[in-house]
Parts: sequence; C-alpha cells; structure tokens
Amino acid sequence: MATSQHNLLSRPILRWMPSFTDMAFLMPLVFMFTRLDGVPGMLSDGDTGWHVRAGEWMLQNGRIPYQDIFSFTMPGQPWYAWEWLWDVSFAWLHMYGGMSAVVIGSMMVICLTFALLFRLTYRLCGHAMVAIGLIVLAAAASTIHWLARPHLFTMLFIVIFLGIIQRARESGTKWLFCLPVLTIVWANIHGGFLAGILILGAYGVGDLVSAALAPVGGSRERDTRQAVLFLLMAAACSLASLVNPYGYQLHAHIWQYLRDPEMTRAIVEFKGTNFQDGASGYLEALLVIGLCAAIWYGRRQRFAEVFLLAGWGHLALLVARNIPLFSIIAAPLLAPAVVSWIEAARRAPIARWAQEFANGLADFGQEFTTLERVPRMHIVSVAGLAVVALGMTGPAPGRLLKAEYDPKSYPASALSVLNTSQRIFTNDEWGDYLIYRMWPSGGKVYVDGRSDFYGSKFDREYLELINGKYDWERTLARYNVDTVLLAPGSGLATTIKESQHWRVAFDDGIAIVFRRLNPAGALEQISTPIGVGHGIGLRAGIPADVMFGDHGK
Repeated sequence: MATSQHNLLSRPILRWMPSFTDMAFLMPLVFMFTRLDGVPGMLSDGDTGWHVRAGEWMLQNGRIPYQDIFSFTMPGQPWYAWEWLWDVSFAWLHMYGGMSAVVIGSMMVICLTFALLFRLTYRLCGHAMVAIGLIVLAAAASTIHWLARPHLFTMLFIVIFLGIIQRARESGTKWLFCLPVLTIVWANIHGGFLAGILILGAYGVGDLVSAALAPVGGSRERDTRQAVLFLLMAAACSLASLVNPYGYQLHAHIWQYLRDPEMTRAIVEFKGTNFQDGASGYLEALLVIGLCAAIWYGRRQRFAEVFLLAGWGHLALLVARNIPLFSIIAAPLLAPAVVSWIEAARRAPIARWAQEFANGLADFGQEFTTLERVPRMHIVSVAGLAVVALGMTGPAPGRLLKAEYDPKSYPASALSVLNTSQRIFTNDEWGDYLIYRMWPSGGKVYVDGRSDFYGSKFDREYLELINGKYDWERTLARYNVDTVLLAPGSGLATTIKESQHWRVAFDDGIAIVFRRLNPAGALEQISTPIGVGHGIGLRAGIPADVMFGDHGK
C-alpha cells in the first residue's frame, strides 16, 4: 500500500493537477458569480471611481495632493489622500485596461488572500479537509466587503502578517524583521495597517500572560523572550507607519475620524453586526467555534490565541466591517482545535455512528493531506482567473462580467443633461460616480464618499438637506447649486417638485434632474438670512436615519 502510494505521488502528472490550494484560490470567484452579483458587485460602491481619478491626478501631476481636488463646497481644505499608493497603482491599471483591469486586480488580491490563508491554516493543523472547510466559512463571511477598493489589501496583509508570525514561532525570529518594511507599504495603501500592530500586540501580551502563569523553567523564559520580541515589533511597526506623506498627522487624522461618534453612527460599515443578514450564519458558526477554541487554548495556557479570538470576535460584533478581518484571523487559529476535537472523538466513548464518522473524517482527511504535500504548478488557478478576465474584456461580456456601474443603480442616462459647468447637488454615492464619469474635464461635486474629509458638521447639514428640511433652498443657494440630481423617491426630490423655483429637466425613473429657474437670482429668492454650515452623504433615496456607506476607507 505504501509503495503504491509512493508511486502515485512520484508521478509528474500530479504536479499539474488541481489541489486544495487551487480550490481556495478559485473559491472567491465561485462565490462572486453564484452568491454575489458577479463583476458589477465589485463596483456596487461608488468610491472606486474617485480613488481611480485621484490616482490619475497624482500620475498627471507627479505629486500627492494635500488639498481637496474634487468638491466645490470645500475648495482648498486639507485632504489626506491616505490610500495614495492604491490610487496610483490602480489608476495605472485603469489607464491601460479600464475598469476591467481594476476589478481583475481586485479579484486577484481576494483570491491570493484565501489561497495563502489556506496554506497557513493547513500548515498549522496538517489536515487539508479541516483547513478548506474553515476557509469556506471565512470566505463566505467576508463577502460583505468584497469591493474593488483599497481595504482588500488589509485582508491580504493580515494573512501575510499571521504567516510571518507563525514562521517566527516555529523556526526563529528572523522573519519578524520583515514586518516593519511591510508596514510601510501597508500604511500607504490603507489605514487598516493598525490591525497588524494590534495582532502583534495581542501575541506579545498573550505570551506575557502565558509566561507569568507558566512554571519556572524553559517555557517561561521562551514565552517571555517571544513576548518582548513581539511587543518590540509592534513598536517598530508603529514607527514604520510614520513613513507616509503626512507623517504623524495621518495617525491623528485617523484617530479623530474613528472616535467621532457622529461619523460612526452614520456609516453603514461602522454599525454593529446585523444577524438578520443572509450571510450572518457563517459568522455565527465562526463565533461558536471560536468560543470553543478560545476555551481549548485557555486550558493550554496559550493566551495569545485567546486574546486574538476574543478581541477580534468582539470587534466583529461591534463594527460590521471587522467581520472579514475576524474571519481571516480566526480560520488558522481554529484549525488545530478542530483537528484535536476530531482525534478526541475517535477515542471517546460515544455513539458508534459518531465515532465512525470521526474515523472516516480523519482517514479521508489524511488521504487528501498526503496528496496536498505534492508541489503543484497551480495551472488551474491561473486558468480560472484568466477565463474570467477574458470574459470581462471580450467583445460582448454578459451582465455578470461587465465591469461597469449598474445603470439601474447609478444615473448613467442622466449624464446626457449634465455638464461640468453646472454646480450639481447629489448624494455622496452618486457624487463618487460623477467624479468618475466627468473626469478629467474638471467637474466638481457637492459631496462624495470621502467621509473623513467632510467631517461630522458637514454630515449633519447634508443629512438634513437630503431629507428636505425646511431650509433646504437656503443651503443649496449658499453653494450656488443650480442642478439637483436625485433618485425620484428621495425626500428632497419630493420637496423640490413642489417648489416654483425649480423645474424637472430629466426623469427616467432611476434619476431625476432639477434645474433652478433663475440661477442668477438664487440668493435674492431667499429672504431668510443665510447661515453657515456644512454636510455628507447617504445613498440615493435612503432616509437619513438609515445610514450611508463606507465611503472610501
């Protein structure tokens, strides 16, 4: 038996066959085209558009902006383009391949993330079936944030960080010195670099607790050395994150943004987890397994894993956008515990059918684990992504392969009556869309998805305006708005229809465009003194008390 198995594994053809790693790589594509909305789903948030145009501005001007370049409401105000490296990189892709290249690049990041996550999970547990099962759960739970935006790199960097940390724990500390260098890149791509520092801190504090509770001897000294090293690396990564165009001011800006309760209450992805959502079952499964695994690790005095599971589980419940991060961090930590439970079930005095099931799972997993050890060429992974890319860039891509904003959700037809000389008011999501579609002719918007830029004061005014508060016309006149673009059912659109100062210039059931009848005399039409205020956005047609989207971060 051993000889025949050796002969099978030695056959060169096996290197060309698919593996579980290929399955993990292609799994996101399967989810995208079966559970999600295909390629258009990757563009279901308008922020991609302004990120691309910001990158093009940087490529054209050879510098990073420090002031606003997109709005007519806050011209010249300080702006932190803190994802500039993503903006420039994907703007370059856009220049040569359009939005298709942007989406393909984003898909590749997601696929690579889960392929590497599988390799890490498999290495920690040695059971291919358990590893791929947990990757399925993690991928399914994380689909809520699969958008062509910079945050995808935070998912990838977390996997890389976890892999390096595990390598350091297994074979020495030299790998850890890569982390500050990676942090420099991460900090210029996305603000999620803070997650890497938190992970290192959790390992450091966890190992300190393990050392404090361990008996005097080698284990205590080893845990103490590891703890000190992880904490030093956390400090080194913190310093490395200062290597960005804005220095420490970026950290102060992010801190101010995250601690502003008005902003976090208004943004969908900063809300708590909604367990009525269709994908919440995957998160619940991970949380239940995670709770059991935390107890399992706690009994073994491995408190770094306990802190990671408990801490990120709490953050996932507190803020919905942390669900993908918790899923990715949890998967490799859960795997050793699950394998241990399977082995315990094989020896436990339980029902015969349950014991046979555990035996079958262990044996079945061992067979596939043996095959997984054979190095592969991963041709299937390359071919799968290539087929999707060819379908997207072909002469007649189907609906699920079109790399464009959905014309049923965005005002594509309304563009025919809009121009860059108009001062257009629209919601923040459509503001992103207008930036993308009207660039580079110079059109600017009232508001867009850069929620950290506009701030909570502007937010309050905007929310009142989009709902048609009594002083809506004063607010529009203050900014000399002469055109309003909204979803027909929005509160402000209903209010404007009753005004004698505006007329409908376009209405296709998706978007309605209003024009002011006397733009030159707009201020004279308003007898009430004009106050001072600011505002940021909601999705078109969504009441202000519902929330708005993530907006670029």
